[in-house]
Amino acid sequence: MPRCFAFQDPIFQPAMTLIAAISQSDPMQVTTTFPHNYITDTYVRLYVPVATGMPEANGITGYIVVTSPTTFTLPINSTTFQSFAIPGMANPHDDICAQVIPVGEDNSTLLAAVQNTLPF
Repeated sequence: MPRCFAFQDPIFQPAMTLIAAISQSDPMQVTTTFPHNYITDTYVRLYVPVATGMPEANGITGYIVVTSPTTFTLPINSTTFQSFAIPGMANPHDDICAQVIPVGEDNSTLLAAVQNTLPF
């Protein structure tokens, strides 16, 4: 992802992160390019441009289960989806990046919404 950029420590949390990989599995596993700082039950939306493959994943939403600082799963069966691949430099769409965008949280938990990242 040569021209893609996202702040690793943004002011507002949870923040958008770039997608490095999406598995063809059940459940679907998403790997981010740096630690995402999400918590389990964060509600996210995937933005997967056509240039990266796996168009079936574009617009998918769901509650995640965090499995590591850079991975999480979604309750989606992606075994029949096309494979995900980051476009190479020769591709005219190499600056159109796959993203995961948090859009909510299970309000019975409500932990991420109270995280303050502003300096004191």
